[in-house]
This record gives sequence, structure tokens and C-alpha cells, in this order.
Amino acid sequence: MAVNKPHSEGARLDNFWMPFTANRQYKSTPRLLTKAEGMYYTDVEGNAVLDATAGLWCCNAGHSRTQISEAVSRQIKELDYAPTFQMGHPLPFELAERLAELTPADLNHVFFTNSGSESADTALKIALAYQRARGHANRTMLIGREQGYHGTGFGGISVGGMVNNRKAYSSQLLPGVDHLPHTLDIERNAFSRGLPEYGIERAEVLEQLIALHGAENIAAVIVEPMSGSGGVILPPVAI
Repeated sequence: MAVNKPHSEGARLDNFWMPFTANRQYKSTPRLLTKAEGMYYTDVEGNAVLDATAGLWCCNAGHSRTQISEAVSRQIKELDYAPTFQMGHPLPFELAERLAELTPADLNHVFFTNSGSESADTALKIALAYQRARGHANRTMLIGREQGYHGTGFGGISVGGMVNNRKAYSSQLLPGVDHLPHTLDIERNAFSRGLPEYGIERAEVLEQLIALHGAENIAAVIVEPMSGSGGVILPPVAI
């Protein structure tokens, strides 16, 4: 077993179990980042590292933005946290109103979550609860898509299509789930510029799945318009 060496600031690496990481390999030759500004991280050796994925899509405005850090500091000094169970505070309502103004007219309610995994599982629960509330308790089937991610909760990996996320839990996944083929077409789109030309025809398989399982049994279909963790797969041009 590799021995974890402390980095230059003295922290040990043993205790943190890193997600989606070959921990033993990483901790034998760690790559540690100490600060960030704009589009770049700085590692423990002082090297600049381009953040090409915006901190896994969490820092799309860039790192260490003065406007953001000042706004966060002001809010923490005024109110760092307040629950929204049977009570509330103004900001979530203001944000929900602004989001509703940006979305299509029939998307005007917002349920806030803390992560993509939580969002996907919550969306599935809302879909099932909605069908039951309408008196359609038989609508329990969920349809996902191959190579979809949707997070690491049991709901997300059930409708997701990333094999390595699913294979250790095959007997524990949600029942009544089927998958669309992904629109990715490497043979015809390997060197396309912009949105790929081919692949949209594979979306028509949804009609076949509806005919196979019966529309009266399907609660929801969940797909990612653009797959990130599946390989940053752009959607094809719509016909």
C-alpha cells in the first residue's frame, strides 16, 4: 500500500475519501491546488493550471470574482442561513421570482436543491407524486437515456446510463426503468464543427418505448440536453 506523504503545508491525505478518484494512485502522486483567480488555479508548486471545466461547472463566472466574494461576505454578515421549513426569508422568494421570469411561461415554480444528484432524485419523486395526485397511480415507469449521468443517488443512477455508476448496484436500482439510445454518433460526427449533424433521429425511439410499455404506465422521461459527465456531448441539430 502506498504511503501518503503530507504536502508542503502539512496536511495528510489519508482521511479524505475522494469521489470518482483512484484514491491510492492519486495519493501516491497528489495534484494539489491552493488558490484560483479568473480562469486559472495555482498548484502547490506555484504552477498555473487552466480550469477548463469551470470547477466541474460550479464556477462559470470565474474564480475569486470581487463582486461575488463581496456579495457573499455582505450576506453572511447579515444572515448566513435560515431554514425554509414552515418559515422563510426574502431571498429565496426573490430568486425564484427572477428564475420564473427567465423560464417559459408554464415553468413558474421553483424547488431549490443543493446538487445535481439531489435535483434529479427530487424531479423523479415530484413526477411520481404528481401522477399519483392526478389519480394516475399506475404511471410509475421512468425512461432515461444511455450515457446519461443524473447524479449518484439511487434514482439518478437508475435512470442514468453510465455503466460504471450502475454495475455495482444492479439489484438495488429502481424497478420499471427503460433507456433511450443516446444521440451520440461518433462514426458520422467525430469531426463535426458546432452542433453535430446526425443523431436526432435516435430520439424517435421514444415513440417505440411508449408503444412498448404503454403511455398510461409512464410517469416521466428524463434526459440531459447536453451531457457533461458522460463526455461533454453536444446535442445534434434539431430537424
